[in-house]
Amino acid sequence: MKKQDFILLACVAVFLTPFFIPATHFFEYFELATNNYPFIMAFFKFAILATLGEMIALRIRKGQYYEKGFGVMPRMIVWGFLGICIAMSMIIFKTGVPRFLEIIGHCEKGTLTEIFANPAFSWGKLGIAFAVSVLMNSIFAPVMMTFHKCTDIHILSNGGTVVGLFRPMKMRQYLQSIDWGTQWGFVIKKTIPLFWFPAHTITFILPATFQVLFAALLGVALGLILALAAGRK
Repeated sequence: MKKQDFILLACVAVFLTPFFIPATHFFEYFELATNNYPFIMAFFKFAILATLGEMIALRIRKGQYYEKGFGVMPRMIVWGFLGICIAMSMIIFKTGVPRFLEIIGHCEKGTLTEIFANPAFSWGKLGIAFAVSVLMNSIFAPVMMTFHKCTDIHILSNGGTVVGLFRPMKMRQYLQSIDWGTQWGFVIKKTIPLFWFPAHTITFILPATFQVLFAALLGVALGLILALAAGRK
């Protein structure tokens, strides 16, 4: 480990310590802010944690957490926006999938919704959570991941500057330049069913408060996976 690794670990420790000190009531404030301002909190959670995942991936690939043109701030802005989109999709699929299952299963309206909303664990709740995860990651995730790949190319093409981020995106050019062997063969075809299906199944069976924390931690994994895929040969 190098000095930069110890600095990162120290920063993470300083950030997490208040959560484990009851006297600070930090966790209560965090929970209150998440409940009252879910999309603002989603922006900051993904902006910080998913970008951190990309920086860790850069460290693994190139031995450093930052390089010229990497664009930490533009990446944070993009991940913040994607965090809001992810929070929206979780609400939509958590609400819609149980009702969809009721319709195709000819169940009484509200039956599966009630099971899924029950904080107690049950096999029925696990099955619904898996269905929510599968549909969300099959419908929403590929589009989000491909859009992220385009923004990644856009940031690098504009020198990693905040001003460059807001220049018009050459979507046709970016889509043509994507290595679809990696994007489809690894990011979509492998990580979605093998990692994201089970990961988000766990997310959806947790209590609401822990769903927020777990989803934030998965933001690190998401940034790490996508960034590693960018350097994968």
